[in-house]
Amino acid sequence: MADVVLGIETSCDETSAAVLAGEGDRPELASLVILSQDVHQVFGGVVPELASRAHLRALDPVVGRALDEAGVPLSAVDAIAVTQGPGLVGALLVGVCYAKALAAGLAKPLVGVHHLEGHLFAPALEDPDLEPPFVALIVSGGHTLLLDVPAWGRYRILGETRDDAAGEAFDKVAALLGLGYPGGSVIEALAAQGRDRFKFPRPMLHDGFDFSFSGLKTAVLHAVRAEKAEGTFASDVARSFQDAVIDVLVEKTARAVEQTDHSIVVLGGGVACNRTLGARLAERLRGMARVAVARPRLNLDNAAMIARAGWFRWKRREVADSYLDADPSLPWPGLEAGPIQQPAP
Repeated sequence: MADVVLGIETSCDETSAAVLAGEGDRPELASLVILSQDVHQVFGGVVPELASRAHLRALDPVVGRALDEAGVPLSAVDAIAVTQGPGLVGALLVGVCYAKALAAGLAKPLVGVHHLEGHLFAPALEDPDLEPPFVALIVSGGHTLLLDVPAWGRYRILGETRDDAAGEAFDKVAALLGLGYPGGSVIEALAAQGRDRFKFPRPMLHDGFDFSFSGLKTAVLHAVRAEKAEGTFASDVARSFQDAVIDVLVEKTARAVEQTDHSIVVLGGGVACNRTLGARLAERLRGMARVAVARPRLNLDNAAMIARAGWFRWKRREVADSYLDADPSLPWPGLEAGPIQQPAP
């Protein structure tokens, strides 16, 4: 009889539930439901209190629909995986408390999942043969980091953002251009019509594996003010900004591949939906490494990736007790000190 894991994700502004079913280390996705909270578009960003309240209203119906679409009764669930962190503490608490109550009522194992580890497992949902070692580039609204992954559950951080994440920078630049929230897809669409006319700085391009995008945002701000005064085109700003971000992400990832000698790069997180980034990364790594990236639905915050990471932890008997708590600063599980040397500036 197949094993069944129910995944729950409420770390930010998507209420999501998913069901995985299968045997061994290669479960299949039976259902995935994602409910996005459009209310935040009014405010140009996520309002934590509104996100928490929306999760409270939506989570039970979303879980019910995921089970219905999978054709699985609640009684058949073998384990429950839930995002424990990082994320918005109120939003996380909704999911964690719900999952704890469900696990207790069913007398089933509960697994707390690190949200970013979920992003690592997302491509494995479509590529079951995907296995470490690989370099991972996780790019989202709250995180930008490079990882050396010698094995599932073992992680070495090569570099991370020192200030703003790349996804946040996309959202802020979209706001500067009056394009609304979220900004990733609209910036990419606008950039396709523009020219790299502004030649914005490539922050820390030759300085280690860490990232910084706050100075780039400032450069865009000055350009936008000048553009408004001159009445010229926002598409050139969008193109110049996107090219600057992608150049940094691609070059640092390529250097990480050279340092580790890995032949696979996993690209994950919401910004991985940017097709220009994926294409540029694949082109830069041609002959060096293949790029594994999930379809956009699995790169956005979703419960399928949480269920997949939870499946891995559950099979290793790494389950939580009734004291599981939300942790907005949850450290990486299995983090190791890496021997990789930072490249010289």
